[in-house]
Amino acid sequence: MSLQLFDITNKVALVTGATHGLGMAMAKGMGLVGATIVINGNSSQTKIDKAVAEFKELGITAYGYKFDVTNESEVKKAVTEIENTIGPIDILVNNAGIIKRTPLANMEVDDFKEVLNVDLVSPFIVSKHVVKGMISRNEGKIINICSMMSALGRNSVGAYAAAKGGLKMLTQNMATEWAKHNIQVNGIGPGYFATEQTAPIRVNGHPFNDFIVNRTPAAKWGNPDDLAGAAIFLSSKASDFVNGHILYVDGGILATIGKPLNEK
Repeated sequence: MSLQLFDITNKVALVTGATHGLGMAMAKGMGLVGATIVINGNSSQTKIDKAVAEFKELGITAYGYKFDVTNESEVKKAVTEIENTIGPIDILVNNAGIIKRTPLANMEVDDFKEVLNVDLVSPFIVSKHVVKGMISRNEGKIINICSMMSALGRNSVGAYAAAKGGLKMLTQNMATEWAKHNIQVNGIGPGYFATEQTAPIRVNGHPFNDFIVNRTPAAKWGNPDDLAGAAIFLSSKASDFVNGHILYVDGGILATIGKPLNEK
């Protein structure tokens, strides 16, 4: 098997919400094997510029664009500008997302809608405008970041789980409609990862840390770099006959019902 199967050199990859965290980790992994990275953010241009500089320090060709992924006119304008100035978007990673940890009985309807809008509607909007170019070129890769919560429920994340479950089905339907154009649409379902956001609850003795370590067959939190291989695979020719699949990168959580409390 030739390593060229995994070659994404000079491919243009748009990764939304990649100024930090798991999105940045996946984008870095793709960039380090030769992809041209275009990241998106919506908080501040300063944060985007700082992230781009971090990519460039690693020798990655990177660009940053500020636009709201839930705003169709902004998305359309940005996609057009990227394709006119950088090149056709070969790979799209719909990573931007938010979570609001509120029990459903206490959650405001507007908050519920906001989570669905960012986590489910925005992948549709961005994909809708990127896929048109892919269809005209008869090739493309779309990766939707779905989460384990597309398969499981957990207290206080009902809106997030509903959005990610919807994104899983949207992924399958995108694959159904666009496979005939040689476009592969798949998802990645990350488990629990060690990031800046999870640092406060990853302290030994913290109840949630102990729960995750005991619940995961690998007995540890994931390293964000662990997602890079999955992103590269689903971006490359190696996945040309993989379509509508959700690749869970979770240390084995979804493979098991768990272990008894007294089992070491």
